[in-house]
Amino acid sequence: MTSESRHVPVMLQRCLDLLAPALERPGAVVVDCTLGLGGHSEALLTRFPEAHLIGLDRDKEALRLSGERLAPFGDRATLVHAIYADLAEVLDGLRIPAVQGVLFDLGVSSMQLDEADRGFAYAQDAPLDMRMDQSTGISAAEVLNTYAPGELVRILRQYGEEKQAKRIVSAVVRERVGEPFTDSARLVELIRDALPQAAKRTGGNPAKRTFQALRIEVNGELSGLERAIPAAVDRIAVGGRIAVLSYHSLEDRLVKQVFAAGAANTAPPGLPVVPEKYQPKLKLLTRGAELPTEEEIAENRRAAPARFRGVERIREARL
Repeated sequence: MTSESRHVPVMLQRCLDLLAPALERPGAVVVDCTLGLGGHSEALLTRFPEAHLIGLDRDKEALRLSGERLAPFGDRATLVHAIYADLAEVLDGLRIPAVQGVLFDLGVSSMQLDEADRGFAYAQDAPLDMRMDQSTGISAAEVLNTYAPGELVRILRQYGEEKQAKRIVSAVVRERVGEPFTDSARLVELIRDALPQAAKRTGGNPAKRTFQALRIEVNGELSGLERAIPAAVDRIAVGGRIAVLSYHSLEDRLVKQVFAAGAANTAPPGLPVVPEKYQPKLKLLTRGAELPTEEEIAENRRAAPARFRGVERIREARL
């Protein structure tokens, strides 16, 4: 299956429209921090023919497939094996002090969900891996089999917002003594058995929150995002724009906080005139988090949880 047929970019037109004023300038540089299968990047390079794209991804297979997809654009696309937390280091290595656009499409990619052996999808049996970069780090199975019970409870509560974390972890700890966890089907079955009936009647698949929590822990997603969003704000030029697609409340809350801080007046109360150093550095381009349309959700069910936010850099000062 080609990368084009496997991936429908979420809120594509909205991303392009928000970034357009910054990327229509000659020589503009845009960073796709979550390259995936290259859907957003291909559209960016097509719509903005004078822009140069830097694409980051930790998944080597995604880089290979997106590289094939973006090959027609030649040297207008620079693809880098890196996580978005290393945005500043990547730009330093390329000797690019500032960029005009940054795009984040967070969460797990379509390719990772669709390939059973990656272990991201709770709807099909697969090895419990969940690493976005399979060349490094620990797997979800290792987390389940080696983490202390209290740490597992914390992960499920914090990253999965799972109210039944203690029940699930108690079952995991009991079962892993006899046989370590290796595959997703066994974990899904354990979660179904551990939850009370009332908890299984709402919210879709009862394993969803646990799988989300494990994925975030394995890939260090939130800690990486805590570095990446401020780094993007720091490296965006005046007039440059950042667009972020989030897929759960933890991601969106973090993005909202960084954007709101940059758009705030930080002057002490009572000053008759606000000095420039206290004035906002960012301008919010979205009112709250924008949602995909019903039509887009009907065409692409993976767009349903998306939350979109954007900002523009309006002042030359580092946050």
